Amino acid sequence: MSSKYNRGSFQLMKSINRSIILNMIRKNGPISRAEIAKQTKLTPPTVSNIVKELLTSQFVIETTQGASQGGRKPTLLAINAEHFYIIGIDVGHYKMNFVVTNLFGEVRDSTLLRIKKYPTREDLLATMKNGINSLLQANKNDTEKFLGIGVGMHGIVDVDKGVSLFAPSFDLHDILIKEELENEFKMVVKIENDARTMTLGESWFGNGKDADNIVGINVGHGIGAGIMINGRLFHGENNIAGEIGHVTIDLSGPKCTCGNYGCLQTLAGGPAIAERAKKELKAGKTSRILDLIDHDIEKIDGETVYQAACDGDDFSIQLLNQTGRFLGIGIVNLMHTLNPNRIIIGGGVANAGSFLMEGLKGTIQSRGLTKEARETSIVLSSLGENASAYGACVLILEEFFLQH
Repeated sequence: MSSKYNRGSFQLMKSINRSIILNMIRKNGPISRAEIAKQTKLTPPTVSNIVKELLTSQFVIETTQGASQGGRKPTLLAINAEHFYIIGIDVGHYKMNFVVTNLFGEVRDSTLLRIKKYPTREDLLATMKNGINSLLQANKNDTEKFLGIGVGMHGIVDVDKGVSLFAPSFDLHDILIKEELENEFKMVVKIENDARTMTLGESWFGNGKDADNIVGINVGHGIGAGIMINGRLFHGENNIAGEIGHVTIDLSGPKCTCGNYGCLQTLAGGPAIAERAKKELKAGKTSRILDLIDHDIEKIDGETVYQAACDGDDFSIQLLNQTGRFLGIGIVNLMHTLNPNRIIIGGGVANAGSFLMEGLKGTIQSRGLTKEARETSIVLSSLGENASAYGACVLILEEFFLQH
C-alpha cells in the first residue's frame, strides 16, 4: 500500500463516529443503515454520510437485502474482509512466525523463519524483512492490499516509539523495529510485547472474546503476561506491567538471566523443565526420557519431557505437574492482585496441557484466598502457536476498528 493511501486510511478511521459504525458492522454485520442509526443513536444522515465514505474506501461493501419492515427491503452492509490484509510477526527465541490475515483475523498465508543462535540487531531486522518480502511476493507484491505490519516482541518494548528496548533472549537493546520496517515497506508498523499480543489475539479471536478483564500468560523460553482491564491492554508506567516471569517464587531458587534468584521463569519456563530433568536423571532417577535421547542427557529439552509424559512416563508426568504447581503460585499472586475473570495460558510450555493444568489448578485450589478466587476461569490458549502473531495483526485492526 502506498504511504499516502496508507496514512490517509488511518486518518479516515480517526473519527469517533466512523470507528463506532465500522466496529458495529464488524461485530453485527450484515446490518442495515437504519439498524446502525438505531443502535448508535446517530442521525440517519450522519450514518449515511459515513457509510458512503466507508464504501468508497472499500472497507465496507453492500451485500444482501434484509427483511422489509413495511417499505422496500434495506440493503445490508458488511466488512469487505478480503480486500485488505495485515501481516503479523511473532519474534520468539529460536524462530519468527509470520501470518497474513484478512480483516476478520482469518489466516490467508504464513511462513516461519529460524533465528540465528546469537543474532545481532541487524540479523533480526533482516529476518523480519525477509519474511515480510516472501509474503508480499506470494501476494504478487500488491502492497496496496496490506494495511500494516504488527510485531509481537519478547522483553521490554516502547510501544509509542516502536522500539525493542531489551530483548533478554538475545541480550540486545534498542532495536528500532518500527523505524526500519516503515522505511522499508512504507506501511504503518506497530510493535508490542509478545505476551500482550497473545492476550490481544485471544481477546479478539480466541478464549477471551467474552471477557473484559483477562490475563494472558505466555509460557515458553521465558514467561510474560498480558493484562487487559476493561478491554484494553495495561502497560504500566514504564511498559513493564506483566513481567511475571521475574516475580520471585523461591528466594533460594536458581539464578535468573535478570540477575535475581528464584524468578518464576527459572522454575516454570521451558529451559527450567529441561534443567530439572537433567539434574534428576544425573542423580540416578529412571525415565523413558533416556530411551528417547539415546541416553545423552544433554539432548533433553522440554519437548522430550512432554513426549515421555505422553508415553506414560511417571517421572515426566510428575515433572510437568510440578511445573504447573510453580506456575500456579505465580497465577495465585496475579489473581490476588488483579482479580481477572479469566486467565489464558499459552506459549510452548502450554502444549503440556493437562499435565501442566493438573498441578496448576491444584495450587489454586489450595492457595486461592476466597471461593470466588478459586473458581477463576483458567483455560489454555485456543489460538495455539500463532496466538502472538494473530495478536500482532490485531494491533493494526485496533487502529481501524476502535477509537483510541
